[in-house]
Amino acid sequence: QVQLVESGGGLVQPGGSLRLSCAASGSIFSIYTMGWYRQDSGKQREQVATITSSGITNYADSVKGRFTISRDNAKNTWYLQMNSLKAEDTAVYYCKLTNWGTRAAYDYWGQGTQVTVSS
Repeated sequence: QVQLVESGGGLVQPGGSLRLSCAASGSIFSIYTMGWYRQDSGKQREQVATITSSGITNYADSVKGRFTISRDNAKNTWYLQMNSLKAEDTAVYYCKLTNWGTRAAYDYWGQGTQVTVSS
């Protein structure tokens, strides 16, 4: 089992920055994907950014050049640095860990943290 605890959300003005953190405890496989997703009210949850155990990153087009995903393996923590925030970035942000086993993948989600971009 894996537990994920997010932090760092809040209220920020347009153009501002926030850094989200997701701390994992429990068993993390040698092959995994860590990611950030977001969901605004009335909309589907969407992938924002992911990073694999080999360090490959992927970003949604809407956040490329503004958001950066990173990780601290020693702390089992990954981050989402969000710069140049826009009102449309407002959402609940969730972290997700996928453990890739030999026969199955196991997904774990955090509880979510609210990010509100407003003046």
